[in-house]
Amino acid sequence: MAEQKTNVMRILDKAKIPYEHYLYKSDGQIDGVHVAEICKIPPEKCFKTLVTSHTEKSGKKEYFVFVIPVAQNLDLKAAAKSVGAKNVEMLHVKDLLPVTGYIRGGCSPIGMKKQFKTVIHISAENLDFMTVSGGKIGAQVRLAPTDLAMLIGAEFADICEKK
Repeated sequence: MAEQKTNVMRILDKAKIPYEHYLYKSDGQIDGVHVAEICKIPPEKCFKTLVTSHTEKSGKKEYFVFVIPVAQNLDLKAAAKSVGAKNVEMLHVKDLLPVTGYIRGGCSPIGMKKQFKTVIHISAENLDFMTVSGGKIGAQVRLAPTDLAMLIGAEFADICEKK
């Protein structure tokens, strides 16, 4: 049986970015900590992709993407500050597919319908590797954080809630 490549993997191949992929059987649980356990990835190296929105005074919506460790929570104030917005709010799950092209649990910062301004949590900057969704439930890709940032034009910032 031929290996099933996701769009994320094809984009990485085209950009000649080295990566490894993990395919796993989904048991219905899609939270990142559970995915890290299944794939035997340390949770501090397994990242989730969160999409937020901001409505400008004109009524125009802007979208921002934040990539944070699976066991952490996004600090909305710090996130807004990192993208130069007054505030941001989490995108409603029903809007995720129309805005990004991805469903909850399979949202990757790579290959969205449009490349939105993206911020990766600063903890990734010094890691040898990180994993993010491979673009569907049941797929993760492992790559260097600097390669991810370069590919999607992301910056690193401290955007997680303090514990």
